[in-house]
Amino acid sequence: MKVRSTAVKQHLRLSSDATWVDSFPSNIRPYLCLARVHKPAGTLLLFYPCAWSVTMACYTHGAPISMVWTYVGFFLVTSQVFRAAGCVINDMWDKDLDAAVPRTSTRPLAAGDISMFQAFLFLIPQLALGVWLLMQLNEYSLRLGLSSLGLVVLYPAMKRLTNWPQAVLGMCFNWGVLLGAASVVGTIDWHVYIPLHLGAACWTIVYDTSYARQDRDEDVKYGVHSTTIIFGDQIRPILAMFSVVACSLVSYAGYCNGHGLSFFCGVALGALQLARLLARTDFENKESCDATLFSNAWFGFWVWAGAFADFLVKTQL
Repeated sequence: MKVRSTAVKQHLRLSSDATWVDSFPSNIRPYLCLARVHKPAGTLLLFYPCAWSVTMACYTHGAPISMVWTYVGFFLVTSQVFRAAGCVINDMWDKDLDAAVPRTSTRPLAAGDISMFQAFLFLIPQLALGVWLLMQLNEYSLRLGLSSLGLVVLYPAMKRLTNWPQAVLGMCFNWGVLLGAASVVGTIDWHVYIPLHLGAACWTIVYDTSYARQDRDEDVKYGVHSTTIIFGDQIRPILAMFSVVACSLVSYAGYCNGHGLSFFCGVALGALQLARLLARTDFENKESCDATLFSNAWFGFWVWAGAFADFLVKTQL
C-alpha cells in the first residue's frame, strides 16, 4: 500500500491543480486520479461545445434564460461524468503503453495502484450514471447520445490504426454540439450544427496535437500513431491552418443561425487566444505543450460568451 500511495502522490505532484486530491484516503485517491477529477481542462473542453449549441438553439427559438442555465448546468455535470468514464476506458486500453512512457507511468492502472478489474467495476456506475442522465432528455437526444458510446469505446484503438486519431477524437469529443441542440428543440438544424461540429473537431485537432507533442518521441518508439508525428516540423503552420478553419466554420454556423455582432466578437476573441497560444507554445518543451490544454479551454469560453451575449441582446434587452 505504501508503494501504491507513493505512486499516486508522485502522480499528483505532476499536476499543480491536483494537490486537493491528496486530502482523500489512500484507497480512494487512485480512483479520483483515474477519473482525472483533479484536471478540469478535459471536462471544460468537452463541455463548451455543448454550451455553444444549447445557447445557440435557445437563441434561435427565443427560449427563456432559465432554459439556458438549466441545460448548461446539465451538460456541465454530464461532461464530467462522460469525461471521467472516457479516461477510464482510455487507461484500460493503454495500460501497458502508459507504463512505458514517463509522463503517464504513474497513472493508477499503469502504476499498479488498481487492477483492471477494479477499473472495470469503477467504470460501470459511471456509464450507468451517464445513460441515466441521457434518459432525462427527449427520446431523440437519448438515441443520439447513445449512438456516440461506440466512438467513446473505440477511440483509443485509433491510435494504433490511423495517423489521425485526433480527428476521430474530435468527432467523438464534440458530439455534444449535436446533443445540446437536440436536447433543447428535439431535432437538429444540420445546416447550423454540422459546420459547428466540424469546427469544434478542427479545434480538437489543434489542442490535442499541441498537447500530444510532448510524447512524440515515445509515440514513435512504441508505434503509436498521432498527428503530432505526421505534422513534423510543420506543426505550427498546420495547426494555424486548422485554427483558421475552426474559427471559420464556427463563424459560418453562427451566420446560418442568424447571430449578431456579439457572437462574432466572441469568436474573434477565441481566435486571438488560439493565435496567442500558437505563437507562444514551445513545441520542443514538454511543460509548454502540457499547458496548452487548459489554455485552449479559453477559446471555448469566448465562443460561448459571444453566443450568450447575443442571446441576452435578443431576449433580454
